[in-house]
Amino acid sequence: MAPQLTAGICARLNNAKDADDDILNCSPTLQFLSFKKVTPNAGSSTNVDRYRIIVSDGEHFLQAMLATQLNHLVEEGQIIKQTIAIIEKFTCNMVQGKRLLIVLALRVLEKNAEKIGSPASLSPPAVGGAPENANPVPAPSSSSASVTPAAPSAQPARQQTQGNRSGRTNAVYPIESLSPYQNNWTIKARVTQKSDIKTWSNQRGEGKLFSVILMDETGEIKATAFNAAVDELYDRMQEGKVYTISKARVNLAKKKFTHLSNEYELTFERNTEIEECLDTSNVPAVRYNFVDIAGLNNVPKDSICDVIGIVREVGDLGSIVSKATSKTIPKRELTLVDQTSFSVRLTLWGKQAEEYHETDQPVIAFKGVKVGDFQGRSLSMFSSSTMHVEPDIPEAHVLRGWYDVQGQQQTYQSHTNSMPSGGSVHFDRAEIMSLNDVKTNELGMQDKDDIFAARATIMHIKSENIAYPACPTDKCNKKVIEGHDGWRCEKCDKSYPKPEYRYIIAMATADYSGQAWLQGFNDVGQAIFGMPADELMEIKEREDSKFNQVLEHAVGTTYNFVCKAKQDTFNDQTRVRYGISRILPLNYREEGAYLADLLRRSDWGR
Repeated sequence: MAPQLTAGICARLNNAKDADDDILNCSPTLQFLSFKKVTPNAGSSTNVDRYRIIVSDGEHFLQAMLATQLNHLVEEGQIIKQTIAIIEKFTCNMVQGKRLLIVLALRVLEKNAEKIGSPASLSPPAVGGAPENANPVPAPSSSSASVTPAAPSAQPARQQTQGNRSGRTNAVYPIESLSPYQNNWTIKARVTQKSDIKTWSNQRGEGKLFSVILMDETGEIKATAFNAAVDELYDRMQEGKVYTISKARVNLAKKKFTHLSNEYELTFERNTEIEECLDTSNVPAVRYNFVDIAGLNNVPKDSICDVIGIVREVGDLGSIVSKATSKTIPKRELTLVDQTSFSVRLTLWGKQAEEYHETDQPVIAFKGVKVGDFQGRSLSMFSSSTMHVEPDIPEAHVLRGWYDVQGQQQTYQSHTNSMPSGGSVHFDRAEIMSLNDVKTNELGMQDKDDIFAARATIMHIKSENIAYPACPTDKCNKKVIEGHDGWRCEKCDKSYPKPEYRYIIAMATADYSGQAWLQGFNDVGQAIFGMPADELMEIKEREDSKFNQVLEHAVGTTYNFVCKAKQDTFNDQTRVRYGISRILPLNYREEGAYLADLLRRSDWGR
């Protein structure tokens, strides 16, 4: 039996008179009758395809538009003709005398349903049907009869009004509804990030700019001011405060300069009106989407993410010389930890590095930091990143309580290029590739790292240079050189009575399809030999034959591997190296369960 549609809702939406009408705050159940892709005309200010849809409540039908962030539901076939869904979030707008419903969020109840009822067309709404505060969205200049308003629409989900300097009262629009199709709008938003003033000088002249990130309950948008607008607006906008903003230009976002998902951005001009708003209702504080520190290994390199952690260690203020500008840039490294028992290095730059003076292992929430993979996962702040010390959020309170009770006494695993067997790199039995397929598919050859799972047997282990003398200082691991006063580490600027050996493993492995050389580090060696590198090196120095027996014992053993394929150039020769990110012994119970399930799903099991 098909879900019950919300009877009469289309007529009520069509005739809604006020933006604060309760009807705009409901979640109706509607049926999709048709979809039509609307491609922008040449010269349009946006090049994003949109989907015009017809929705029905069983009695009447209404024109609607799907917000661009929901396009994938149509393109992936998650919603089709006659699908029934709950419209969890929407706005309305008047376009060319017709009511247009903008679908912002939905939940599918029944994908393949029968058509319900014989819905009829609705009469155009009365002249007073649109909110008196709202301005119609002008259609883009085109001779085509089709209307392609940007989605989401300009009509606010609930009415808020704000007086401006001219004395007029305009509707307050949600950020997610802004588009180049709108003119007279006002948003109410919090400044979550504010950059320093930057200057430039090139053949076309000189100038300056600053940018802010604005946020309301519906989303975020970047806004930038140039030259004269910088003088007018920079001192008037403070990070953390709420403002009403109008008369700014809406443009397509330059994705090269922003990490936000919003397809539009704002440009502040000299006539842009910005007024501080003391009423901060309906404007949330900074919104985070935290990734725990252990989970950073699953975040792609160069991605932008939010992280919260305890600052366990603070590095000294240092500097680097920029290759691009030859300027000296201050830097400082922090070591963050959290409940996952992992640590990560985070680099502060410029003023952020110089002005960091926290000493009492605070909780800091970082928003918009960049993920790197130098010597394992690392983090780096840049101009649009922000940090909030001891933020008043639940995650910070939980983290502080945990650290004060037990976290201070813990040891932490750093992100290295070789994860231990208990690390967060995931091995999926169903994704195992043969070694021949790895080479045939040219993994690692496309100027990017490729991760793959394999099952292979050790055929040979190189005994030469199987370990190196490392600095015994925790987390240093740099190679030390023997001198007259012991083993010296240049990084720590110290000498030690003896080194701590660490594995460097190079081994030939094979499966049914072929052979490949795999490389691993300390954790891989410990998994294979069952002893630390110090112990194996003592055996080698004391009794060479026993050392060879240890190596021979490891040969012929089969493991599951998670590997990273990566190009490497040496002496002008480029080849692909396969580094081991994780090594796991075979789990025969899991393997048996997997094969049994495979049989049940195949014809053999019938």
